[in-house]
Amino acid sequence: MLKHVLTILDLLDDPRVDGERIAAHLRDLAGDAVEAIGIDVSRVQGDKGHTDFVTVRVPGTEGRASGGDARTLGVIGRLGGIGARPERIGYVSDGDGATAALATAAKVVEMYARGDRLPGDVIIGTHVCAWAPTRPHEPVPFMDSPVDMGAMNDNEVLPEMDAIVSIDTTKGNRVINHRGIAISPTVRQGYILPVSPDLVSVYESVCGEPAQVFPLSTQDITPYANGLYHINSILQPAVAAQVPVVGVALTAVTAVAGSATGASHEVDIALAARYALEVAKGFGDGSLSFCDEHEFATLTRLYGDATHLQGVGSA
Repeated sequence: MLKHVLTILDLLDDPRVDGERIAAHLRDLAGDAVEAIGIDVSRVQGDKGHTDFVTVRVPGTEGRASGGDARTLGVIGRLGGIGARPERIGYVSDGDGATAALATAAKVVEMYARGDRLPGDVIIGTHVCAWAPTRPHEPVPFMDSPVDMGAMNDNEVLPEMDAIVSIDTTKGNRVINHRGIAISPTVRQGYILPVSPDLVSVYESVCGEPAQVFPLSTQDITPYANGLYHINSILQPAVAAQVPVVGVALTAVTAVAGSATGASHEVDIALAARYALEVAKGFGDGSLSFCDEHEFATLTRLYGDATHLQGVGSA
């Protein structure tokens, strides 16, 4: 995986990079299997510029794309931008979510081409923008995006996904002080659910250490548009999804700005990508769950629907 991380980082750390350049690299990895794998690029214009959404669909042996019924995992690389040019020169810390997702895509595409195919379909999505704006945030500045959160969710949260892993740099805070990666509790339809034991087990296997879980508030799972404080955008896919969503955060011991350059750790990005891959294996073959379905059904029966938290609220 580290090989793919290094290659993707080299491609992204270029002011001329766009989605088509990344797609071409992934198609080269696919080789003769490129016709079976969906690699699409869509450019979206916003008030502050444009960005390219890259979506990769890799069919599983028992996935719906092959006529089976294995579950589909979505992997989203969430970020504002990979570069803050012209304000900052070079690749920024905020880009790690895109790098991790695209490295995951590269690995799964390569595996498929070699004949090492996962049971379920995997859909990976992120966006590529080397000229993104920044915005104020406490305790350190955040990256902004040329397009709004609604456009991101429209292009990245797809109806085929049965669960979502959202990868995002989450270093601009003082509540998770750990170098590496951390996972969130499962979020579903406005509820913050217990941390999945299966996802903890994958963490322990991939990282070789006890699982790090970062805290969430109710505000963190509501839309950015309501103006409330959010730890970052890592759980914004849960605003648009009806399926379980878990955040995989790239973290640091100290608060690091998303717009900081020279702040990315390749081995940590590889951890996040390896984690997403192992979750895809278990989710597709049915051995891994994001939440207890019976518990969730009981919760909603006892306390009702919480989907109002997925909206912007009352004026």
